[in-house]
This record gives sequence, C-alpha cells and structure tokens, in this order.
Amino acid sequence: MKKGFFICIEGLDKSGKTTQSVLLVETLCRMGYDAIYTSEPSCGKIGDFIREYVLNRKERVSVTVEALLFAADRAEHTESVIKPNLEKGKIVISDRYLFSSLAYQGAAGVDIDWIKEINKAAIKPDLAIYIDVPVDVILNRYQGRRSVMECRETQEKVREIYMKLVQSGELILVDGDRSVEDIAKEIENLVLKKLGLKGA
Repeated sequence: MKKGFFICIEGLDKSGKTTQSVLLVETLCRMGYDAIYTSEPSCGKIGDFIREYVLNRKERVSVTVEALLFAADRAEHTESVIKPNLEKGKIVISDRYLFSSLAYQGAAGVDIDWIKEINKAAIKPDLAIYIDVPVDVILNRYQGRRSVMECRETQEKVREIYMKLVQSGELILVDGDRSVEDIAKEIENLVLKKLGLKGA
C-alpha cells in the first residue's frame, strides 16, 4: 500500500466498537498489513481534559462547549496521529471520530451543520462503520456508574442520528446484536473488500 487507509468504527456506548476496533487491528496485522488502533477522546491533553471535565461529571456541561472541545481534540488527533500514520502507509482504525460528535452533540440539540463547520480539520474516512445495538440491550450492558450521556433518552436520540447517517450513506451499518465473532467477520469482509477496491 502506497498510501494509508483510514477506518473509523462508531456506535453507542457498550456497543462493542472498542472490542471490534482492537480485533480488526489484530486481524489486519496477522494478514501482514501495518495497522494501528487509536480512539477519541484522544490520548492528548485535550482528550484527557474531556474525560475529566466532560465525561466524568454528574451534570452535563454546555453542549456548545462540549462540541468545541471534541472538535479541538479531533483536530489535534487528526494532525498528530491520523495524518502522520496515513502518510507512512498505515491502516489507521479510530474507535470513534467525527460521527460521534454529529450523533451525541446533535442529539443534544446542537446544529449539525455547525458541528460539521467546526470539524473542518477532520479528514473523511475511507470506511466508516456503525455497529448498531438496540438501546435496551445497551442499557443491560451497563454496570456501575454511567457517564452523563448514558441515559435512555440520550442513547435513543443518538441512535436515531446514527441511523440517519446510515441512510445517507455516510456510515455502513453492521448488526451488533450478535456474537463478537460474527460481527468481527462481517467487519473484516467489509474492510478487505474496500482495500481491494482501493488497490484496483
């Protein structure tokens, strides 16, 4: 591969997207591809701040502030991690990306077009996958403390936006209410098909 390939995997919290992202990296590496895992919020200083200031609070901060913080973290993540690794010819798999902001802040009432505007530094993935799991199943998977975004009402609104992004062709839907192995195989097939098309 002369140039890299960018994949993002989206889904509700507890949808299995992190597990599937890690499995995909492992599978691609076994096949001889140079693949790396990354995630959002990122491991940078802004990402650390988001985890402390936004996600670990009992009450949600202003959703406008929330959207701006995620956009800033994404810009830093894109410039410092995603682009440099793509330029080295690597496959970059990001556990969450721009679509998470469209879904989560959009569900809170922030204008979708404005979210896209402040995220212009984000690059378009070569493949964007949404792992869909019913909200009832998601809620049953929670154990212990939940973040401010993990209530039923929020998750239902978030899922609704994700499904609209699927319908518009921006995300490819994968049924996440199955075994880990079945989901992983479908994602693997989607990725290998896309890699083949890109190389053709």
